[in-house]
Amino acid sequence: MATKATTVEVDGKEVRVSNPDKLFFPGTGATKLDLVEYYLTVGKGALRGVRSRPTVLKRYPDGAGTEPFFQKRVPEKRPEWLQTATVAFPSGRTAEELCPADVAHIIWAVNLGCLDLNPWAVRRWDLDHPDELRIDLDPQPGVPFSAVRDVAMVVRDVLVEHDLVGFPKTSGSRGIHINVRILAKWDFLGVRRAALALGREVERRVPDLATTAWWKEERGEKVFLDYNQNARDRTVASAYSVRSNPDGWVSCPLTWDEVPDCELGDFTMATVAERVAAGTDPDEGIDEAVGSLKGLLDLARRDEEGGLGDAPWPPNFAKQPGEPRRVQPSRRKKD
Repeated sequence: MATKATTVEVDGKEVRVSNPDKLFFPGTGATKLDLVEYYLTVGKGALRGVRSRPTVLKRYPDGAGTEPFFQKRVPEKRPEWLQTATVAFPSGRTAEELCPADVAHIIWAVNLGCLDLNPWAVRRWDLDHPDELRIDLDPQPGVPFSAVRDVAMVVRDVLVEHDLVGFPKTSGSRGIHINVRILAKWDFLGVRRAALALGREVERRVPDLATTAWWKEERGEKVFLDYNQNARDRTVASAYSVRSNPDGWVSCPLTWDEVPDCELGDFTMATVAERVAAGTDPDEGIDEAVGSLKGLLDLARRDEEGGLGDAPWPPNFAKQPGEPRRVQPSRRKKD
């Protein structure tokens, strides 16, 4: 007989878990309660990636492999201890979003069907100045994961040359993410500008492997460095997030020594929980590795002086000063 609900105690709080026996990962047979227990095991690392960050609720009420829905506003019926922040979107609208303060907040979100955690790059006390630059390596169709690994190593070299420390992790889907803690002194425009400059430098070094082309028809079979993940309201699955995969793949932090040989399927709820329980947590020093964007912004300035202006923005943003025509190249040629 199915268990209707249970409670778990975490951080001095009791969190209700409804339908704990519900199948969430058909590839492994893992249930909703198994997902809760995973996040309890990796809680310290998972919280490090989302602590005090506005976080979108990406809900999969029927588990991995099903269609999710995004809930930007926290439900009115919620625990008194739940912390939130009101964020503003490019449209001018606002939303009160979850801001995890402890692991209990994560378990509360998991009970709503959140497999992965999707935080903003800012903290609740300063919503206009990101403290993290995010590099999203997205392989286009036909691109092997080995190319993603190769591009990641080039990214590391560019970061080191500009006095920044990158913390890589598998995306848990198809690519690799690299997070860089930065001083919270630049706005979203500045951080995106730095990310675009970094992407263009990687593209120059390995033009057969990497691209910053916004339009898919121009990317070819390369790894796309998605600079727009640093624009306001963009979110990326955080460290230790479980993705919507039947086998429960995880966005797992890596050491740089692990990157050249890593495989996405090696990092599942089961293996990552064992890894963390054994004391492996490559992200442990990320909060102390805070750097400056000055070097990358100098690179951006040199690009601009050399004729490289802004690149296209996501469609939900208003036309930006200096942005090229927001028209697909094939349609532009017809015009």
